[in-house]
Amino acid sequence: MKSYTDIKQSKKLAEILPHESADMLILNNVGRSGDVDGTNCHTILKENLNPLVEVPEILPCWSLAALLSVLPNGTDIVKEEADTENEHYMCTVAIKYDIISTFGKNPIDACYQIFIKLHKLKML
Repeated sequence: MKSYTDIKQSKKLAEILPHESADMLILNNVGRSGDVDGTNCHTILKENLNPLVEVPEILPCWSLAALLSVLPNGTDIVKEEADTENEHYMCTVAIKYDIISTFGKNPIDACYQIFIKLHKLKML
């Protein structure tokens, strides 16, 4: 299961969310910022980064717990499956009188999509 946002998601969320809300960092050891699949990168917990270490690219990334902590109370993520090949997750947020839902292949992707949708609707 996916444990944290990937590079593409992290870059987009870094434009939307406060960096302080991230609980992890992606370190790109070879300085290839186009490494979207993360093969040349690794993640560490934010508090484990030595400030004296020089890293070509440091990017905040979010675990599911960190993403949920930024969303309103009552945010719900539910696994829905028609069959094992088509399972997906739905993330639902209630803000005032609106209910917003998004889908993803895993909870992180579903949560990421809710942030993108809320940002577009100017509800963050």
